[in-house]
Amino acid sequence: MRTRETRSRRKDDGRVGLEGKIALVTGAGRRLGRAIALALAEEGVHTIIHYRTERDGTDELLGELDRMGVKSWPLRADFEKEEQYNTLIAQALDMAGAVDIVINNASLFLPDTFETVTFANMARHLEVNAWVPFSLCRQFSRLVGRGEIVNLLDSRINGYDWTHVSYIVSKQTFASLTRMMAIRYAPGIRVNGVAPGLVLPPPGKKEGYLDKMAASVPLGRHGSPKDVTDAVIYLLRSGFVTGEILSVDGGRHVMEYTDGPHPH
Repeated sequence: MRTRETRSRRKDDGRVGLEGKIALVTGAGRRLGRAIALALAEEGVHTIIHYRTERDGTDELLGELDRMGVKSWPLRADFEKEEQYNTLIAQALDMAGAVDIVINNASLFLPDTFETVTFANMARHLEVNAWVPFSLCRQFSRLVGRGEIVNLLDSRINGYDWTHVSYIVSKQTFASLTRMMAIRYAPGIRVNGVAPGLVLPPPGKKEGYLDKMAASVPLGRHGSPKDVTDAVIYLLRSGFVTGEILSVDGGRHVMEYTDGPHPH
């Protein structure tokens, strides 16, 4: 087990100190992953920037993190290739010297319906969205044994998404694994989740989509990536919180997702 004798893990009030720690953020080059990496940098956290096959904003993010005064490292791995993700935590440890935080953000989001869903597409989503992040958490537990994990989910795990059946099943599976890991990896590792709602337009949709869908949210408006990053930072700092899945969706999760418009 690889550990470090470094700064005190917890402050006097029970909060976890973040400055100087090292985080692995998967899918960090764009969208919420990028926002999380930047929010961590504001807390003084150094970041390992995982990307898949294309740098896709990674170099720009690395430069921005450098200007913010934190260290960063690019790490490539395709989550549909077992030989690449099976050693990802070990690679991160060799690259940065330590990993204190794991943020499982990368995911696959492809459309299918109840009538068109196939085993191949279901298996593909389950691998990328549930199995791989679970594998990373298990590697982290085995090789490090102490730290914080935050898993990015989706507020629709409380219902259904009839236009992305494989995707929502994979996220529901990962939500269950998140709660199970919180028990199995305690007390050394805290495992929590953030389930965003209407904070970014889906790929291919314009910003106006958010305004159009805001009527489906109890608060009557859409959120922003900062709402999600604030939730991530809260969970990382809160030393007495584990097994929590925090919905950041303006209250949409308390309504039925089975009918009516969806926030994505």
